[in-house]
Amino acid sequence: MGRMYTATFSAVAVTAQQDLFEIVAPSDAVVILHGLYLSQSSDVGDAAEELLQVAIKSGATTSGSGGSAVTPAPLALGDAAFGGTVEANNTTKASTGTIVTHHKESFNIRTGLAYVPTPEARKVLSPSARLTVELMTTPGDSLTMDGTIVFEEIGG
Repeated sequence: MGRMYTATFSAVAVTAQQDLFEIVAPSDAVVILHGLYLSQSSDVGDAAEELLQVAIKSGATTSGSGGSAVTPAPLALGDAAFGGTVEANNTTKASTGTIVTHHKESFNIRTGLAYVPTPEARKVLSPSARLTVELMTTPGDSLTMDGTIVFEEIGG
Protein backbone atom coordinates (compact mmCIF):
# COMPACT_ATOMS: atom_id res chain seq x y z
CA MET A 1 0.00 0.00 0.00
CA GLY A 2 1.20 3.48 -0.86
CA ARG A 3 0.64 6.79 0.88
CA MET A 4 -3.02 7.74 1.46
CA TYR A 5 -4.32 11.31 1.22
CA THR A 6 -7.51 13.32 1.39
CA ALA A 7 -8.24 16.62 -0.30
CA THR A 8 -11.27 18.69 0.63
CA PHE A 9 -13.25 21.81 -0.06
CA SER A 10 -15.71 23.27 2.40
CA ALA A 11 -18.67 25.65 2.28
CA VAL A 12 -18.14 26.60 -1.38
CA ALA A 13 -21.01 28.34 -3.17
CA VAL A 14 -21.58 26.24 -6.29
CA THR A 15 -23.74 27.91 -8.94
CA ALA A 16 -22.41 26.41 -12.18
CA GLN A 17 -21.02 23.29 -13.77
CA GLN A 18 -17.37 22.80 -12.84
CA ASP A 19 -14.57 20.39 -12.04
CA LEU A 20 -15.17 19.81 -8.35
CA PHE A 21 -11.76 18.11 -8.08
CA GLU A 22 -8.77 17.78 -10.38
CA ILE A 23 -5.86 15.51 -9.48
CA VAL A 24 -2.63 15.34 -11.46
CA ALA A 25 -0.45 12.34 -10.60
CA PRO A 26 3.25 12.92 -9.92
CA SER A 27 5.61 12.21 -12.83
CA ASP A 28 7.16 9.31 -10.90
CA ALA A 29 4.11 7.71 -9.25
CA VAL A 30 0.63 6.37 -9.89
CA VAL A 31 -2.50 7.55 -8.08
CA ILE A 32 -5.47 5.37 -7.18
CA LEU A 33 -8.89 6.85 -6.43
CA HIS A 34 -10.37 5.27 -3.29
CA GLY A 35 -13.39 7.44 -2.58
CA LEU A 36 -15.37 10.58 -3.27
CA TYR A 37 -17.87 12.28 -0.96
CA LEU A 38 -20.07 15.26 -1.90
CA SER A 39 -22.72 17.03 0.15
CA GLN A 40 -24.47 20.37 0.52
CA SER A 41 -25.85 22.24 3.51
CA SER A 42 -27.96 25.05 2.09
CA ASP A 43 -31.02 23.42 0.49
CA VAL A 44 -33.28 21.33 2.71
CA GLY A 45 -36.83 20.13 2.26
CA ASP A 46 -38.80 18.65 -0.60
CA ALA A 47 -39.25 21.93 -2.48
CA ALA A 48 -35.46 22.41 -2.75
CA GLU A 49 -34.74 18.84 -3.85
CA GLU A 50 -32.79 18.33 -7.07
CA LEU A 51 -30.55 15.76 -8.72
CA LEU A 52 -27.04 16.58 -9.88
CA GLN A 53 -24.96 14.52 -12.30
CA VAL A 54 -21.28 13.87 -11.59
CA ALA A 55 -18.67 12.19 -13.83
CA ILE A 56 -15.18 10.90 -13.10
CA LYS A 57 -12.99 11.48 -16.15
CA SER A 58 -9.38 11.18 -17.27
CA GLY A 59 -7.40 12.15 -20.36
CA ALA A 60 -7.49 15.94 -20.15
CA THR A 61 -4.10 17.40 -21.07
CA THR A 62 -4.62 20.91 -19.68
CA SER A 63 -5.92 22.07 -16.34
CA GLY A 64 -9.20 23.81 -15.75
CA SER A 65 -9.22 27.28 -14.21
CA GLY A 66 -11.11 29.49 -11.82
CA GLY A 67 -10.68 27.23 -8.80
CA SER A 68 -8.04 26.94 -6.14
CA ALA A 69 -5.09 24.75 -5.27
CA VAL A 70 -5.70 22.28 -2.46
CA THR A 71 -3.00 20.82 -0.21
CA PRO A 72 -3.83 17.14 0.34
CA ALA A 73 -3.58 15.88 3.90
CA PRO A 74 -1.78 12.59 4.50
CA LEU A 75 -3.86 10.04 6.42
CA ALA A 76 -0.69 8.90 8.23
CA LEU A 77 0.27 11.89 10.35
CA GLY A 78 3.78 13.08 9.53
CA ASP A 79 3.82 11.31 6.16
CA ALA A 80 5.39 13.00 3.12
CA ALA A 81 3.52 15.60 1.09
CA PHE A 82 1.64 14.45 -2.01
CA GLY A 83 3.92 14.57 -5.07
CA GLY A 84 1.26 15.72 -7.54
CA THR A 85 -1.25 18.55 -7.55
CA VAL A 86 -4.90 18.91 -6.59
CA GLU A 87 -7.32 21.70 -7.46
CA ALA A 88 -10.92 22.22 -6.45
CA ASN A 89 -13.88 24.06 -7.93
CA ASN A 90 -12.45 24.94 -11.35
CA THR A 91 -15.33 26.80 -12.95
CA THR A 92 -13.68 26.43 -16.37
CA LYS A 93 -13.50 22.66 -16.79
CA ALA A 94 -10.54 20.74 -18.23
CA SER A 95 -11.54 20.08 -21.83
CA THR A 96 -8.46 19.50 -24.01
CA GLY A 97 -7.24 15.99 -24.82
CA THR A 98 -8.79 12.58 -25.32
CA ILE A 99 -11.18 12.61 -22.38
CA VAL A 100 -12.64 9.33 -21.16
CA THR A 101 -15.60 9.06 -18.77
CA HIS A 102 -15.06 6.25 -16.26
CA HIS A 103 -18.06 6.73 -13.99
CA LYS A 104 -21.20 8.82 -14.15
CA GLU A 105 -24.11 9.02 -11.74
CA SER A 106 -26.75 11.38 -10.42
CA PHE A 107 -27.20 12.06 -6.75
CA ASN A 108 -29.91 13.68 -4.70
CA ILE A 109 -28.58 16.83 -3.03
CA ARG A 110 -30.45 15.98 0.18
CA THR A 111 -28.59 12.70 0.61
CA GLY A 112 -25.22 13.55 -0.94
CA LEU A 113 -22.88 11.22 -2.78
CA ALA A 114 -20.60 8.54 -1.35
CA TYR A 115 -18.62 6.87 -4.15
CA VAL A 116 -16.44 4.07 -2.78
CA PRO A 117 -15.50 1.67 -5.58
CA THR A 118 -14.48 -1.91 -4.92
CA PRO A 119 -10.74 -2.52 -5.28
CA GLU A 120 -11.25 -3.96 -8.77
CA ALA A 121 -13.14 -0.85 -9.92
CA ARG A 122 -10.76 1.82 -8.59
CA LYS A 123 -9.42 4.22 -11.20
CA VAL A 124 -5.61 4.08 -11.51
CA LEU A 125 -3.87 7.16 -12.92
CA SER A 126 -0.56 6.70 -14.71
CA PRO A 127 2.31 9.06 -13.88
CA SER A 128 1.48 12.67 -14.88
CA ALA A 129 -2.13 11.73 -15.79
CA ARG A 130 -5.06 13.96 -14.82
CA LEU A 131 -8.35 12.92 -13.23
CA THR A 132 -11.34 15.22 -12.86
CA VAL A 133 -14.57 14.95 -10.93
CA GLU A 134 -16.94 16.98 -13.05
CA LEU A 135 -20.27 18.44 -11.96
CA MET A 136 -22.23 18.04 -15.19
CA THR A 137 -25.50 19.65 -14.05
CA THR A 138 -26.04 23.33 -13.30
CA PRO A 139 -27.66 23.62 -9.85
CA GLY A 140 -31.12 25.19 -9.76
CA ASP A 141 -29.80 27.72 -7.26
CA SER A 142 -26.61 28.34 -5.29
CA LEU A 143 -25.60 25.34 -3.19
CA THR A 144 -23.18 25.49 -0.28
CA MET A 145 -21.15 22.36 -0.98
CA ASP A 146 -18.48 20.29 0.73
CA GLY A 147 -16.33 17.61 -0.87
CA THR A 148 -13.67 15.07 0.05
CA ILE A 149 -11.64 12.90 -2.28
CA VAL A 150 -9.55 10.00 -0.96
CA PHE A 151 -6.61 8.72 -2.99
CA GLU A 152 -3.37 6.78 -2.79
CA GLU A 153 0.06 7.59 -4.23
CA ILE A 154 2.29 4.62 -5.11
CA GLY A 155 5.90 5.32 -6.04
CA GLY A 156 7.61 8.67 -5.97
